[in-house]
Amino acid sequence: MTDTIERSDTAGDDRVLDHLVVRFAGDSGDGMQLTGDRFTSVSASFGNDLSTMPDFPAEIRAPAGTVNGVSAFQVNIADHEITTPGDEPNVLVAMNPAALKADLHRLEVGGTVIVNEDSFDERNLEKAGYTGVDDEAINPLDDGTLNGYRVLKVPMTSLTKQVCEPLGIKPRDAERSKNFFALGLVSWMYTRPVEPTEEWIGEKFSKNEKVAAANTAAFHAGFNFGETTEAVGHRYEVRPATLPPGTYTSITGNQALAWGLVAAGQLAKLPITLGSYPITPASDILHELSKHKHFGIRTVQAEDEIAAVGVALGASFAGHLGITTTSGPGVALKSETISLAVAIELPLLIIDIQRGGPSTGLPTKTEASDLNIALHGRHGESPLPVIASSSPAGCFDTAIEAARIALKYRTPVILLSDGYLANGSEPWKLPDVSELPDISVPFATEMNHEDDDGNMEYWPYLRDPETLARPWAIPGTPGLMHRVGGLEKADGTGNIDYTPENHERMTELRAAKVAAVADDIPPTEVGGDADADVLVLGWGSTWAAIDAAVQRRRRAGVKVAKAHITHLSPLPPDLGDLLRRYRRVILPELNRGQLAHHLRGTYLIDITSVSKVQGLPFKSREIEDAIDAAAKSLGDEENGAAS
Repeated sequence: MTDTIERSDTAGDDRVLDHLVVRFAGDSGDGMQLTGDRFTSVSASFGNDLSTMPDFPAEIRAPAGTVNGVSAFQVNIADHEITTPGDEPNVLVAMNPAALKADLHRLEVGGTVIVNEDSFDERNLEKAGYTGVDDEAINPLDDGTLNGYRVLKVPMTSLTKQVCEPLGIKPRDAERSKNFFALGLVSWMYTRPVEPTEEWIGEKFSKNEKVAAANTAAFHAGFNFGETTEAVGHRYEVRPATLPPGTYTSITGNQALAWGLVAAGQLAKLPITLGSYPITPASDILHELSKHKHFGIRTVQAEDEIAAVGVALGASFAGHLGITTTSGPGVALKSETISLAVAIELPLLIIDIQRGGPSTGLPTKTEASDLNIALHGRHGESPLPVIASSSPAGCFDTAIEAARIALKYRTPVILLSDGYLANGSEPWKLPDVSELPDISVPFATEMNHEDDDGNMEYWPYLRDPETLARPWAIPGTPGLMHRVGGLEKADGTGNIDYTPENHERMTELRAAKVAAVADDIPPTEVGGDADADVLVLGWGSTWAAIDAAVQRRRRAGVKVAKAHITHLSPLPPDLGDLLRRYRRVILPELNRGQLAHHLRGTYLIDITSVSKVQGLPFKSREIEDAIDAAAKSLGDEENGAAS
């Protein structure tokens, strides 16, 4: 992210910004997610680079008008490449007092506040907590609360009702369209084209002409209000970004994951079976995959988490690519079946869209605190590969990578994403399908072992010498009858074997097979200053904030490097030597330092953990502060040594 630059446009009266951060906020019934999504989609079609952060209330339906019920959508659009939804909004659209109270502190100093002044009545003020002595309502629009901000008070509700009245729409129904009034006003202020929104309204509400007419009228009323009201002032423009040539679409992390799984099935030449139980924030993957039956996708909404992973593992036994999607609580429930998958050595994908915990925790807020359970959350010695997505669009690639590892090594794989990536969106350049990897693996079709009498038989645990993967035979293949199960089995034959030596051998073989995945991990990429003493290491969704922070500190003259890892188990083979090259290693995590603890134990080196567990992603400024603190500590050491 860069600081906002405003410049005059000699071609007209519009003023040009290099980027803009807008936050739409209102009651969870005010349609803020829809409004933000439409602003995002129009900006994407206009050619801006962008990054979004939907922010949902944790309650299913908190009391209307309360701070706990506020739903928000933040979007950063730019004329250059960006990675974050912005630290502070430049513009806050507050549809009611609760939205203002919840989000005003996020707005940049001197930013623009657009309020629906119709909603600032005594009842709504009291519900939002704007009260004084004797619980009297205090209006923040009049008491100096907004001093220092540019404030636009707009009667959105009443104007929406007025334009809908000639259409024969009842006032209560018309009021539901006030979010489109807000969208129209912001579209005028920041020079967004109107045609895409008009077309979308017509298509979305084609079965309800009155709703389509009300939304269109409200949208035009907001746009015209901006054009005719002097209080709004200048229009601003964020011009298209210069991106690599190609076809782009705006994509969320969950959508990218779903499409990546579809692609993985095609690349593996296998049918996919998803066994899933709905859970926030992973449910959208189930919804999206259910639309793609024509690609051989089978989706099962199971009765619970345990049944869901059982369906997926059973599908893998039958020769499908079995997948289960969940969040932290579901991973805990699935752990016994995941351990079974480790024991019987079949490919299985466990996709964990992390959220705030423990227990029900913060179901709609982001966190990355499931790393420990991913690494260690099974009984016995049961290692498995763990990888993590780092951006919404990047979820497509990590889905394919997780499938590749699972299939090649016949192992369950945990893929970690989080709520920030799942719901956030960014432009995604559609890949050239011909350049995607072939991840297909052969099924066993013939007997593979000759007994002492010269007869051929099938051994289900006769291993590949390089990967240590066992053969994968579809049940019913002639001559390849075999059994699987959770009891310890002998290597090669797969017969049940309780002997101490065999159990130790099998334990070591399963661990060695997972360790062999490291041979497939590419060298760790390092960016920033080659002669830096400070390295910012990251994993998961911290990538965006780290990238922005490192860029800004380097522009300020601070020498700093960055590296981001996708493979968390096994770790990249070059990671230990890489970390030892730096005098300070900073590791920001949306947990209490789980990877930092793991790396300290693995490499016996000091790592500075930067922790955040607020249900929110990092701001780049928070990481900048950590970089500055590390640089200062090095300077203090040098000054102390010199003295």
